[in-house]
Amino acid sequence: MQITADDPRLIDAVRSNVAAALIEDVGEGDISAELIEAGEEAQARVITREEGVFCGRLWVEETCRQVDPAITVSWKVADGDAIRPDQLLFELSGPARSLLTAERTLLNFVQLLSGTATRTAAYVQLIGHTQARLLDTRKTIPGLRLAQKYAVTCGGGHNHRLGLFDQYLIKENHINAAGSIAAAVTAAKQAGSNNLRVEVEVESLSELGEAIQAGADIALIDNFTLEDTRTAVQAAKGRIELEASGGITVANITEIAETGVDYISTGDVTKQVTPIDLSMLFVQGT
Repeated sequence: MQITADDPRLIDAVRSNVAAALIEDVGEGDISAELIEAGEEAQARVITREEGVFCGRLWVEETCRQVDPAITVSWKVADGDAIRPDQLLFELSGPARSLLTAERTLLNFVQLLSGTATRTAAYVQLIGHTQARLLDTRKTIPGLRLAQKYAVTCGGGHNHRLGLFDQYLIKENHINAAGSIAAAVTAAKQAGSNNLRVEVEVESLSELGEAIQAGADIALIDNFTLEDTRTAVQAAKGRIELEASGGITVANITEIAETGVDYISTGDVTKQVTPIDLSMLFVQGT
């Protein structure tokens, strides 16, 4: 399931993200902002110093709401838009003290999430000529799972399971504990969780065969060579979907996608993120 901007789970997460960030940053009060006259009004412009893909609108709006509902936001971009150096992203108007207090929190969210969307878009571009879909993983920044997964969708990627609750993923330790791939898959099928797909991580072509025979819906082929991946694609046709994972980078993702796998998952898009460089400047004379 794709996380969208109107998903109630995301809306709740945004509120929690912002509240936690403001507690961390503001604490008992913004003592530097208090140097400004209380009635002073101001306008600020937020620009990007580099190109990328924008993400973070919900977090900006929620930060402003929680800091001071008197702050207004004028948007020049939308989530998922390509952005270029020195482009104006949005303008803020309101009490000067409040704008100063909100500045770092809202920039932190936009920088990180735009960085996630940008990295995702780079991967998606490399496999756009194939049938493979790019998936994220659970390797996200703690507390920002839904935020980063939403950013992945803004970059053109797709969401894997959100957590341990919405899809079976039977890995090596599950198999060892259950006794076999067949036993683990059978247990999942009999658990009564209707409509939840069952995925099995396999480390060899023989294990792939076991997953197919057991009736799994997806096989995660972990760290397969290109040759074995091609063989797996032939074996899986019409019988099971394939997700390639393990050691996926921008250097090898195109070759892997061209084998014909259905999905490619990588934690790189949420772990190895370089935040976008942004700047917020007050407009002179306001």
